[in-house]
Amino acid sequence: MSDDPDAIRADIEATRRNLSGDVDALADKVTPSKIVDRQTRKVKGAWHSLSDRVMGTADDVGGTVSNAGESVADAGRTVVNKAQGNPLAVGLIAFGVGALVASLIPASNKEKELASSAKDAAQPLLQEAADVGKQVANDLKEPAQQAVQSVKETAQEGVSTVKEEATDRASDVADDAKQSQQRLQSDQ
Repeated sequence: MSDDPDAIRADIEATRRNLSGDVDALADKVTPSKIVDRQTRKVKGAWHSLSDRVMGTADDVGGTVSNAGESVADAGRTVVNKAQGNPLAVGLIAFGVGALVASLIPASNKEKELASSAKDAAQPLLQEAADVGKQVANDLKEPAQQAVQSVKETAQEGVSTVKEEATDRASDVADDAKQSQQRLQSDQ
């Protein structure tokens, strides 16, 4: 440690900045909205990765689209080639064709009944999902409040430490100044 007051002030300011940065980083890490945002990005990333693996990327499509005339002529072979060894792609294509055909045929009374009963049966599940969502939010609330309290306590401790160090250093500087003054007076 230096006895220079400017160096001591600079040390105190550096300590404050470091503490402030640590407190901000900790607060950012435990903020519920930030936690949700990070989880959302993870899920979206996983979904896009899965989607790219199943459906292919824009680069995969770009080569096929570049020569439109050839693409139309080779479309059947391209679908077969892409689908070979990829049962998921075949299933998605079949599902799409089935959905298209089903949308063209009007629903029968039996289908309407089944759809209504499925909707009624799903209602408790929707309520249960909402309850689970509320429970998760409540479960996250307490740890978040504890984290906020911990951050506050850490910040208060840091402020106290900085104040104590500043007071000690100021006292040391004052003592050194008195000693220097006494030495000067005794030398005269």
